[in-house]
Amino acid sequence: MDAKDVKSVLTETRKRMEGLVEHVRKDLAGVRTGRASVSLLDSVHVEAYGSSMPINQLASLSIPEPTTIIAQPFDPQLMSAIEKAIRAANLGLNPSNDGKVIRIPLPALTDERRKELSRIVHKMAEEGRNAVRQVRREANDRLKKMAKDSLISEDDERRGLDDVQKLTDQQIAAVDDLQKKKDGDLLKH
Repeated sequence: MDAKDVKSVLTETRKRMEGLVEHVRKDLAGVRTGRASVSLLDSVHVEAYGSSMPINQLASLSIPEPTTIIAQPFDPQLMSAIEKAIRAANLGLNPSNDGKVIRIPLPALTDERRKELSRIVHKMAEEGRNAVRQVRREANDRLKKMAKDSLISEDDERRGLDDVQKLTDQQIAAVDDLQKKKDGDLLKH
């Protein structure tokens, strides 16, 4: 075994870390800022046709104005089930329907709510950073074990550990950027 084993550890580590950063990006997209975004409804599941389905499979979602989401059910008979699911999702949204579409106005965020959401954003970002660090720990352990078992040289191990640290720094910086951007969206009025 040789440096290409180190490369496979690095490739797997990069994939896992990038997946974690993407997960943080999706989680943060679900945090409400002052503007409407259809991703706010990603967590909403509707009881329909005997199972729980994501809202975006049952209705087309659009944003006609910055503070309103419109859900147009593909099947008009699901109107009340969709409305009920949005209310039950604890997003602080109060949908109403006119028989054709469901209007979901976004109430203005209070300063207190913005700060609370900012704390949630910080917590999500910290969990993401910790998950990236855990992947680093696992990769480092694998490299050290490979060196201990004489599968790779000490130089390869050292280079591998340095590369894993560089990857970690890049991914943590990406999480930091996501957090800063979301915080900026939240805290500006």
